[in-house]
Amino acid sequence: MDSSDVSLDRMRTFVRVAERGNLSAVARELAVGQSTVTRHLNELEAAIGVPLLSRSTRRVALTEEGRGYYAHCLRILWLVEQAGDEARSMKGAASGKVRVSCTAALGVLHVCQLIFDFQDRHPDITVDLSLDDERIDLVREGVDIALRLGPLTDSAMKLRALGVSRRLLVAAPAYLAAHGRPKTPADLVGQEGLRMSNIAGSDLLVLEGRGGERHAITFGGRFTVDHGLAVREALAAGRGIAPAHHWLVDDLLAAGTVEPILADYSPPPIPLNMLIAPERAGVARVRLLADFLAEQVARIPGIAAASVR
Repeated sequence: MDSSDVSLDRMRTFVRVAERGNLSAVARELAVGQSTVTRHLNELEAAIGVPLLSRSTRRVALTEEGRGYYAHCLRILWLVEQAGDEARSMKGAASGKVRVSCTAALGVLHVCQLIFDFQDRHPDITVDLSLDDERIDLVREGVDIALRLGPLTDSAMKLRALGVSRRLLVAAPAYLAAHGRPKTPADLVGQEGLRMSNIAGSDLLVLEGRGGERHAITFGGRFTVDHGLAVREALAAGRGIAPAHHWLVDDLLAAGTVEPILADYSPPPIPLNMLIAPERAGVARVRLLADFLAEQVARIPGIAAASVR
């Protein structure tokens, strides 16, 4: 084989294997057999004339030559997509797939509707939405755009700050009737706290007073869970008190299912950021969705500019 046998399909397969480090995962993602993935890699290496990947029983890793070739492949595949975008823009329509990752509860309750509205404007754009509260390797998973709450450590992505998510303490009227309404932060000690097990330090509740003073209260209870929607259900069922994002309980507050407590104190707001894969930021459909989400995110209850408290 020679360089004329290098195809875009083989390049795409190689790039995804390089990012995921697993042949079977890439086969599932591309909806092909693992033998097809292996064949693409073998044919590409034969055409290039050097080994691009080292394979073991547990993982696949890039060789030194493979690392350089991977960087060139990213650029080539981006140029191909860009050329297609420019050609399609001549008829005024962006198309193709955008892969989005979002915090689960925020995605279910609010981001889905934003995406529906976007697709009504751009009917030829497909959105693959992944909902997960776990921190994932966005590049490895092939994510174009991610919406994330909390501090970030992924330096490989382009960051766009969207604002902060305000929080408040809430509980159901039935719970407060049975356990008493806290009047000061100290009254929270011994109450049934609903905690997120996947948030570090959730056993210590920090509250800020209107005057800027801070209170740290030991916070515990009999129910701990790793999903925001389960906290919402527990609150509605009168199982305890929780620091909740406004967007998580906005409709429950309006219906009187839960109510705010300790109104003069609130948990610090949480940063909301958008991450964009740098090599995908210039792709028209990715850029369109990123701009739309950044503009429309203010529709979500409790999301405010970063400087607002």
